[in-house]
This record gives sequence, C-alpha cells and structure tokens, in this order.
Amino acid sequence: MKLVIFGATGRTGVPLVERALEHGHEVVAFARDGAGLPTSIRTHERVAVVEGDAYAGEGIETAIGGAGSGDDPVDAAVSVLGQTSSGPDDLLTVAGEHVFAAMDEHGVDRFVTLVGAGVREDGESVSLGGRAMGALLSLLASEVLEDAERHVEAVRASDVRWTVVRAPRLIDGDPADAVRHGTDLRLGLRDAVSRANVAAFILYCLEDDLYVREIPKLTGR
Repeated sequence: MKLVIFGATGRTGVPLVERALEHGHEVVAFARDGAGLPTSIRTHERVAVVEGDAYAGEGIETAIGGAGSGDDPVDAAVSVLGQTSSGPDDLLTVAGEHVFAAMDEHGVDRFVTLVGAGVREDGESVSLGGRAMGALLSLLASEVLEDAERHVEAVRASDVRWTVVRAPRLIDGDPADAVRHGTDLRLGLRDAVSRANVAAFILYCLEDDLYVREIPKLTGR
C-alpha cells in the first residue's frame, strides 16, 4: 500500500511510519517541518516527505495525490495529528475537512484517524473509571474533547471507508506482546497503551481491512 500519514513527525507518527516501512509499504510523510523526521525515514527510498499546514490545507492535496505529478494517489490516509497548547482548538475538525476534500478529488476512500478514548458512542456502556476520565477531560481539556467529537461526527457522516481508533493515555516504550481492542471495551483511569502499539494497531486495521465504519478502543493488557 501507499499511505499518507498526517502528523508523521509526532510521537505516534514516527513509530507508525517506521512500522509501515517494516511491512514494505510506501509512505507519504506529511509534516509542518520534515526536519522533525529521523534521518533514516527522510532518506528512505519508500518515503516521500511533504511539508505543509494541515489546518490551512496547504500541501494536503499534493500528499494525497501521491506527492508528485504522475504518481498514483495514495491507497489510504491516516491522521495521527495531535493538539498542542499553542495550536488551534479545532485542528482535527478543520484538517479533517481538508483531507476529505482531497480524498474525494483523488478517489481515495480509506481513512483511519486517532482520537482519545473520551470520545463516546451514543448508548455506550462506560465504566465508573471511564466516567471519571470523561469528567476530567471535560474539565481540563474541553476544547480538545469537543474538537475530537466534531471530527468523529464528520468522519461518520462521510462516504469513505473510515475507522476511528480511540486510545486511552498514550505512553512511550516498546510494543507489548498483546493488547485488547474492540468496540465494547470498558476503559478506566488506569488504562494506557504504548504509541508503538497504537501504530501497530492502525496498520493492522489497514492491512486486514478491520473495523471499517467502526470506532474501536485499544488498550494494553
């Protein structure tokens, strides 16, 4: 596959690019500053780096179009964009709109996006710890949660073959031997998952065409 990864220089984006290359895929790495990628990625023969601004929409069409005139478009788009304290409050929502417009232009119909586990489905069963986590997010990071919810609402309303991966607290470290995932997981305050495992799971969903039009949760054992 040829994948475009938005947020490729991030702490989840880098292991995702590395895992995709290990599996033999081509990667269009989208970043505001390509210098943030490790040299081993920037110089890899199966990597094309596209610098741009996802919020402004700059460079997105180039990236989804395959990163060069005459190149085939990507087979799938992945967003592991993350908000920062200095960034816009509606990053995921606005960037997602630009991505979908470019996907439509180039006939790309597979999309995977990463959000926090605080995003819920209507009628979802939530553990006591999960309720506490949601209350904490609403208090301390309401803009981040609202942006993710709006983004997911737009994703679910789209015509593409989407997957929304919901992850609890992200930690660094090597991937665990096993993780739990599913649409009905009940997560709590103590749940966490390594970024490497998130990267592996996203690639798993793409390669095996899993959780299409579903919003699974993921956590370490």
